[in-house]
Parts: sequence; C-alpha cells; structure tokens
Amino acid sequence: MAKGKGGNVVNAVWELAEPIAKELGLEIWDVRFLKEGADWILRIFIDKEEGIDIEDCVNMTHAIDKPLDELDPIDQSYSLEVSSPGVERDLTRPEHFEKYKGANIKVKLIRPVDGQREFNGVLEDCDGKLFVLRLENGGAMEIDKKETSYIKLDDFDM
Repeated sequence: MAKGKGGNVVNAVWELAEPIAKELGLEIWDVRFLKEGADWILRIFIDKEEGIDIEDCVNMTHAIDKPLDELDPIDQSYSLEVSSPGVERDLTRPEHFEKYKGANIKVKLIRPVDGQREFNGVLEDCDGKLFVLRLENGGAMEIDKKETSYIKLDDFDM
C-alpha cells in the first residue's frame, strides 16, 4: 500500500474501518488525519442510531488497532482517537446532507454576505455542491459548500 498523508490515509483507513464498524453495529461518520501542533492525529468518528457511548469507542479502538498496525498506512507516528461526531456534528459528506434534510443547521461562510458570516436555518436540499438553507426569517439561501468554513448540525433545540 502506498503511504501518504491526507486523502490517501483517510481513504485507506475508511475502507479498513467500515467493515469493522459494521460488525460492531456502528457506522463510520468521518475519518480525519491531521496535524495538531507537533502531533499527527488519526480521528475515526463513529455513530449509530441510538447514539454512541464510551464502550462503543473502546470497542472500536480495540477492534481496529491490530488491523491498522498491519495495514500501516501512515509513515510517521500518530495518535488514534475514536469518538462520536457529537451533537453539533460536522456535515461534510453527501450522505450527511441527505440524512439531515429538514434539520436545523449552523453555517459559517468564508466570506461574509451582507456583513454576516454565520447563519442558522433548516437544511432544505443539497445536490452535492450546493445546498439550500431556509433562514429563520423565512428567506432562503443557496450556498456552495466550498464557500463555507463549516456546516454543523444544530441539535440543541431537539
């Protein structure tokens, strides 16, 4: 296997982790490989319908540890973290947007629109690149995902 940073690592780890997660009754929400300070972190976010608890994280960590060592997709030393995507989970993949159509989300834009960078509303639609946000005032915005800093589920009111 070719070793590398970023996308290659993420794809290799995702392919390894997905069947392991399914065996444990979990799904992979996201995989990230990033540098924080001087350290490299491999984060595997897991999810399931009824929510994640610490045992799910421990079980996934134990189940993937040896296969990950055998695959060895990462050249440098790193820390493995397995966790829940959280209440305000990042929406990044097409299936995230599909799952949460009709849900409240928070969006932060890279560049402001009419002096504002942060918007709250309901996710109405998404085609993979663009999504429609129904604003609290009743108006709607069509937003290109690449123009956002983040798109998060706003689950505090549920």
